[in-house]
Amino acid sequence: MNLYPLGKFLCSAIFYPLYRIKVIGKENFPEEGGVLLCTNHIANVDPPVVGITCPRTVHFMAKEELFSAPILKNVLPSVNAFPVKRGMSDREAFRKALKILKAGDVVGLFPEGTRSKTGELGEGLAGAGFFALKGEAVVMPCAIIGPYKRFAKLKVVYGKPIDVAPYRERRASSEEVTAVIMDEIRKLIELHKK
Repeated sequence: MNLYPLGKFLCSAIFYPLYRIKVIGKENFPEEGGVLLCTNHIANVDPPVVGITCPRTVHFMAKEELFSAPILKNVLPSVNAFPVKRGMSDREAFRKALKILKAGDVVGLFPEGTRSKTGELGEGLAGAGFFALKGEAVVMPCAIIGPYKRFAKLKVVYGKPIDVAPYRERRASSEEVTAVIMDEIRKLIELHKK
């Protein structure tokens, strides 16, 4: 059973007033076609916050350990999340993500691979560049800015889509494309952090 619409409704009702979420750049998000949504990662609640602010349904790649937690193992698949093994090449997760992108849907991932303990943007992993190059999809940079403090203001900023075609044509490395993605996220953070 797909609980995504219900989850989006409930999380919107809680998180929008609690964190006074302001969404910027939603109009930049493509209305159709495959999209790789790449976001910085500052808190455990980033996925639902991105999910409620994104104009389209997002299929999040989530660390495998979450799928063995008592409640989450049933909830996560019903809100379109799928597992990925961290720190190794997970062919099944790669195939699943590419299939979603090629079907014209949205895959959400956190290129850093883990939450930032300091809130600062970390290094991106090559996986983001791999999906960008192989997925036949546009890449959307997104930045979550602000503290997750009650009634403080949290911003979710969607940048302009990154055209990966020139990188595909010249066979750029996954690492190079990941660096481009991280640079776009960094620019969004710097532009909107005040």
